[in-house]
This record gives sequence, structure tokens and C-alpha cells, in this order.
Amino acid sequence: MLRRIVVFLMIITGYLLQSTLFSAFTIAGIVPNILMIITSAFGLMRGKREGMFVGFVAGLLVDVFFMNILGFFALVYMTIGYLNGFFRSIFYPEDIKLPMIMIGSSELLYCFICYIFLYLLRGRMHLGYYFIHIMIPDIVYTVLITFILYKGILFINERLEEYEIGRS
Repeated sequence: MLRRIVVFLMIITGYLLQSTLFSAFTIAGIVPNILMIITSAFGLMRGKREGMFVGFVAGLLVDVFFMNILGFFALVYMTIGYLNGFFRSIFYPEDIKLPMIMIGSSELLYCFICYIFLYLLRGRMHLGYYFIHIMIPDIVYTVLITFILYKGILFINERLEEYEIGRS
């Protein structure tokens, strides 16, 4: 129960950071996707189920506050959290390369899904422009912020695991 509360508070904090503090530090109108960092990290550290849970809650927050359609981002984030869970078996906490690659890949998948369903289906077919001016800066900015936030997420997860082991 403590894990769920702490993870929920992390998601809320990530959402608030993404929509307030980091929106003040936009680069070419791009804001880093903090919720993607949290979703991907928990998918890697805890597996498919935890990745799906974190992704669903994070996506639902985005849906409630930014979308007219409820469930689109919940499904996208949940899928990305689930896919990251497949790499739990090769995850090593001290190695930051895999999380960086997975968070970058997850952000690319997220941007591509958003392009298809939010732009392409509306008749906006400028993939090259979208890729160069939105996808690449978004991925780079999110990966750079991952360097700062990942160690904190890992620290919180390790403390929660120690607490759970101590209680059993």
C-alpha cells in the first residue's frame, strides 16, 4: 500500500513539474515529458504490471487535464510502461545506459503515436517537419532531463524495496 501511495505522489509531482516548472523552461516550445520518464523507469525497475499501472495513472492525468477524449493518453502511457517491463530482466540499477535508451525509445514511440492519431488522421501530413521540429527536440530534452531525475526515481524505488523486504 505504501508503494502505491508513494508512486502516486511521484506521478502527481512529475505532472506538476512538467506542467509548471518545466513549462517555464521550454526550448523552442518543447517541454520534457517527465511522466514518460517515470513510466519508463518504473516499467524497467518493476516490470510490466507496475509499468502499466504507472502509465495508466500518468496518462489518465494527461487525459483529464489536456484532452477532450478520455483514455487516449492512458492507453498510450500504459502500453509504453508495459513494453518497458519486458526489459526488467536485463535492467541493472547502476547502469544508466539501458534506461536512457529505453526512455528515448519510449519518447520516440510516444511522439510517433501522437503524430499518427492527433495529426496524420486530421490530414496534416508533414512528417518530416514534425520529426525535425517536434520529435527530435522532445526526445533530446526528455533524455537530458532523465540524467537529473533518474537517480532520484531509482533511489525512491530502492528505499521502497528495502522497506518491503523489511516488512516481510
